[in-house]
Amino acid sequence: MIRKFFFTVCSACYLLPAIAQNDTLKLELTLEDVVAVASEQSPMATMARHQFRSSYWEFRTFKASFLPSLTLNSTLPDINRSIDKIVRDDGTEGFVSRAVMNSSLELGLSQNVGFTGGNIFLNSSLQRIDNLGENPDLSYLSYPFTFGFSQPINGYNAFKWEKKIEPAKYEEAKKELIATLEEVSNRAVGYFFDLALAQINLEIARKNYANSDTLYNIATGRYQLGTIAENELLNMELGFLNAGTALNAANIDLEVKKFRLRSFLGYNEMVDIELALPTEIPEIEMDLGRALEEANTNNPEVLAMKRRLMEAEQNVAQAKSQKGIQANLFALYGLSKNADDLGNVYVDAEDQQRLRVGFEIPILDWGLGRGRYKMAQSAQEVVKTNVVQSRSDFEQQVFLQVMQFNLQDDQLTIAAKSDTIAEKRYEVTKQRFLIGKIDVLELNDALEKKDVARRGYVQALRNYWDYFYSLRILTLYDWISDRKIEQDFDEILLK
Repeated sequence: MIRKFFFTVCSACYLLPAIAQNDTLKLELTLEDVVAVASEQSPMATMARHQFRSSYWEFRTFKASFLPSLTLNSTLPDINRSIDKIVRDDGTEGFVSRAVMNSSLELGLSQNVGFTGGNIFLNSSLQRIDNLGENPDLSYLSYPFTFGFSQPINGYNAFKWEKKIEPAKYEEAKKELIATLEEVSNRAVGYFFDLALAQINLEIARKNYANSDTLYNIATGRYQLGTIAENELLNMELGFLNAGTALNAANIDLEVKKFRLRSFLGYNEMVDIELALPTEIPEIEMDLGRALEEANTNNPEVLAMKRRLMEAEQNVAQAKSQKGIQANLFALYGLSKNADDLGNVYVDAEDQQRLRVGFEIPILDWGLGRGRYKMAQSAQEVVKTNVVQSRSDFEQQVFLQVMQFNLQDDQLTIAAKSDTIAEKRYEVTKQRFLIGKIDVLELNDALEKKDVARRGYVQALRNYWDYFYSLRILTLYDWISDRKIEQDFDEILLK
């Protein structure tokens, strides 16, 4: 983190003056630099952090639902002027003009009960009615306190399932953020070696063009002296023309690859990037058992499998509760008092009680409840089967990645040696051609194999780091530092 911060600050210090002066800033970056910048400021990394923040607030909302809720409701005032129909004392009907003002104030405290799935509440309220008219009067009604609870008694507790699933979802979101940032690093490796190969191709093209120019001039002189045939001269000329075409193509490809890397890192066109290939690789022999252990512990895909199993179990429990009797219990106790003045509205309050048990019994639903329950059970079995298959595929992927990675250091050693040999062979062949010992065909063959070996070395280097970061994504483990990959989630949330 310190290195990332230092690099970002330094980049900003260099970038701002360059942009202000409309000059191009040249940066020479290593693979580690590119990975650090991508993880810190690339659009993909930024989006991943925003997505995590959304998951965090979703989890905070869940936690808040189990905390006491205090609310204040008021109506100040509600005035109603109207003409209403009334029944007189003698039984006749007529219309009367009314003017009423209602005011109320209520303070409520409620708490969800996760253990039972119910809700308890405590309220206190005061109401006032003002009759506005020829004979104005007012009255008060108070509920000093009202205590009650409501409880479903059908066997399904939604709060219990939320307490199991929501923390698992949040933990999955944490791991998903780390995995996405590792995916950013892996993509940065890809863009790095795309540009690195383009640089190598341009270097090869320039060298080949210069060599082709020299050799073509030598061949022209020999042809004029009659020491080589015309077809050899034509081959040299064709090689020279092809080298010019390859040089133009390499220049264009380099600019394309620079643009893609700049875009991925969040730089603009005022930044010119030149890459330095890594010269060393860490000495790591990956242990399959350890890799599987870390992958099964850290990977968000594994956590998602466990969450899907819990959600399927929740759906079965909910469907089972809905196929039988639906029952709810509601109970309330409190005090109430009405008076014509505010001073007496809280004096000698009277009890009030309420108890309600409601139930719904399906008599004829044509098997609807039972069908939903069976559908939920079938869906659960499908999820179980998919999870078993996904777990098997996941472990197979880890196995293949570990096996491939453990081969890469040998592959890289072979590629490096081949590159050295091919380069020496070309130089020897070139010298022999200059003294007339071999023809142009052997020279072209040595040139082609030299270029193939050079590109093969870069590809082997790319393969090593690609498998390395792929295993970091799967295991969320830093195999160089020998520790789990972590993020400062508090710092992310503060940004």
